[in-house]
Amino acid sequence: MTAVPNFAQLVPMRTIGIIGGSSDVSTGEYYRLINREINRRLGGHHTGEIVINSMNFAKGNYYLDNHLIMEGGRYLGEKAVGLERAGADFIMLACNTWHCAADIFMERVTIPLLHIVDPTAEAVVARKIDTVALLGTSATMEGDFLRARFEKKYGLNVLIPDKEDRIFIDRVIFDELTKGICSPSSKHRYLSIIDSLASKEAQGVILGCTEISLLVSQADRPQIPMFDTTELHVQAAVDLALIGS
Repeated sequence: MTAVPNFAQLVPMRTIGIIGGSSDVSTGEYYRLINREINRRLGGHHTGEIVINSMNFAKGNYYLDNHLIMEGGRYLGEKAVGLERAGADFIMLACNTWHCAADIFMERVTIPLLHIVDPTAEAVVARKIDTVALLGTSATMEGDFLRARFEKKYGLNVLIPDKEDRIFIDRVIFDELTKGICSPSSKHRYLSIIDSLASKEAQGVILGCTEISLLVSQADRPQIPMFDTTELHVQAAVDLALIGS
C-alpha cells in the first residue's frame, strides 16, 4: 500500500502574494527563484505557496509615461485586494519603479507589503557601505521614492548615473530586457557605467530594476559589490514565508 502523507508533519508556510506583470520576464524570475530557494532550504519536493496577480505591462507603462501615478496606484490596488482575497499573507511587488505608488496600492488591504528597498538596504548596511550607485528605470533613478527610503531610513548616500547613461539604461530595460533580450553590447555599456560610478566614490551598485540582473551580475565585476534587488527581495520573502517553520 502507498503510505498516506502525514500533513501535520509538513512545514507551515505563509502564502506569498506577488503583484507581477512589470514585466512578465521578471515576474517569472520571482516565481522561479522563490521556489528554488524554498526547495533549497526545505528539500524534497517543497515549493512555495504563491499567488500572482499580474498587471498589463502596457497599461502600467501608460500610467507611468503620462505621470498618472494615482491612477496606476489604484489599478495596482485592485491587484493587491485580489491577492488578499486569494489568501496571501503578505504582498511583494515584483518591480522597483511601481513602488512609487506603494502607499496608494496598499490602501485597501490589511496584509503587509514587503518593500523592495528594505532587504536591499539591509544588505548594503551589513557590508558597511555608505555610498551606493542606483541603476534602474529613469523613473527610479530620477525619482525620490526609492532614494529617499535608502537615505532617510538607512542613512545611505545614493548616486545615480549622468543623464546620457540614464537614458541608455532605461532604453535597454524597456526595449530589450523586458523582452528577454540580453545584448552583449548593452552589457558592455552597463559595465562601463558601473565602472564609472565606482570611480566616483560608489562603494557598491544597486541593481534597482528587477530585470537588470539578467544582464549583469556580481561575477562580471567581483571587485564592486552588487546588490541585486530581485534576489534580495526573494530571500526576504522566503524568510518571511518560513517564519516559525
